[in-house]
Amino acid sequence: MTESAPAPDYAIEVENLQKVYPAQGKVPEKHALKGISLKIPRGSIFGLLGPNGAGKSTFINILAGLVNKTSGSARIWGLDIDEYPRQSRAAIGVVNQEIVADPFFTPFEMLELMAGFYGVPKAERQSIEILKAVGLDDKKDAYVRQLSGGMKRRLMVAKALVHNPPVLILDEPTAGVDVELRRSLWTYVRELHARGTTIILTTHYLEEAEELCDAIAIVNHGEIVACEPTPQLLSRLDYKTLVIHPKEPLTAVPDALAKLDATIRPTGELAITFRTSEMGIGRLLEQVRGAGIGIGDLVTEAPDLEDVFLALTSQAA
Repeated sequence: MTESAPAPDYAIEVENLQKVYPAQGKVPEKHALKGISLKIPRGSIFGLLGPNGAGKSTFINILAGLVNKTSGSARIWGLDIDEYPRQSRAAIGVVNQEIVADPFFTPFEMLELMAGFYGVPKAERQSIEILKAVGLDDKKDAYVRQLSGGMKRRLMVAKALVHNPPVLILDEPTAGVDVELRRSLWTYVRELHARGTTIILTTHYLEEAEELCDAIAIVNHGEIVACEPTPQLLSRLDYKTLVIHPKEPLTAVPDALAKLDATIRPTGELAITFRTSEMGIGRLLEQVRGAGIGIGDLVTEAPDLEDVFLALTSQAA
């Protein structure tokens, strides 16, 4: 890979990627990946979601060179992982969920060591700049054991950036951290993206994926059950909820609305869930007025990513 080579259209391309773990003793054969095909556009923030055991970690570990695929092909930044194993894996940085750091190293020493592993010449290393970027420059000479949990997690991000990879994989980057740190990490992810880094994010926090990702793939039982731009994925569920604030508080659903999926919320609003393909809001409002309800205000609520995720993974179960 040369600096003058044009950037590829896709940061990651996999085709019919399969991984089978053979049976061992009483442990049966496990088909972890069942022919995954996926194209992740350059410059995107791409979400990879799925329940535990869905195959996300196997997918990432194949790209990182930690697990050998059984069959199929994978390209990182246009480079086939079989033909160009070193160059392709140098094009990605992986931030694992687990915090792996020698407690007796300083952050600066750790970044220098990682840069050496990647063959970055001393004159080209940017350890101090990277520590500044993740807000750890004032801790560069402290021992890792003296850092807080949030600082250690930021250090894991810094480690993955020492060789300036165009693709960054964040595997559950905010697992177990408080809300404030999660928000600060989101901000930093957006900054990296603004600089041109393609980011692949796995997370159990669905609001995180909804907030950050341009597109999302949902993996279940080693297969992709959905892969779409985030707004399109959110539109998958064909229902909305109309929430009406009546002029007079309600204590029960009127008999005239009994055939609808209607409930009274603790705060007195009338909530009606309906399929958008079957009924428009105009017809609903006609029925509400026909039931003698004066409408003070109203809002509509669309399904969120958690609803879509549960629907898709339960269908594929």
